Amino acid sequence: MAVIDTSAAAFLAGLVTSVHCVGMCGPLSCSWAVKPGEGFARNTALYHGGRFLAYALAGAIAGALGVMPLRWFQSGAGMVLPWLIVLAFVLVGIGVDRHLPKPAFLSKPLRAIQLRAFQMRSGWRAGLLGLATPLLPCGPLYVMLGLAMVNGSAMRGAEFAGAFALGTLPLLWVVQSQMHWIGGKVSPVTLRRAQRGLALVAAVVMAWRLRGTVMWDESGVLMMCH
Repeated sequence: MAVIDTSAAAFLAGLVTSVHCVGMCGPLSCSWAVKPGEGFARNTALYHGGRFLAYALAGAIAGALGVMPLRWFQSGAGMVLPWLIVLAFVLVGIGVDRHLPKPAFLSKPLRAIQLRAFQMRSGWRAGLLGLATPLLPCGPLYVMLGLAMVNGSAMRGAEFAGAFALGTLPLLWVVQSQMHWIGGKVSPVTLRRAQRGLALVAAVVMAWRLRGTVMWDESGVLMMCH
């Protein structure tokens, strides 16, 4: 029976979501950038380092908050979580994530941090903006943090969210280094279609690999097994 590591699935989700990041959050994630050769590699590393730490911390908080609700259920989170990730991919694939409510109370502290960051030198600015990324109005991020709650502990929640952050890194790094060349060449509609297609493909592949974890007993009750 195929077993899917949830951290690997979170990394895959990050790869898929990074297409969304390029189209929707790309200008924000590149707003700290300096010209290549002027500390670009260092500042990019500081930005993504801050972003990784912030995601891991948010995931740890979500995982800790999810501990008690999970104890109310007899089935282990390890059986349920992979299928929830499949569901998350489906939601992204059909565009439901775009309609998730965005917590308005985060916009004010985000603006304050951004204003403060642009008064700093480029390295400090990159790191601070990286730390502030969980405050961005991002539907896929909220979905992944919700899934982090199902991991059953702060440590596993941090690992899950950190893997998601690492998955978003490759494409964002490329875009940040080639922002001037990429700008205007790929439309947001094309990026959105690419993201939805990748999400649906990922959902099908994961569901196929998980097919042996679901079965029906003799009375017709759905059961999940390792």
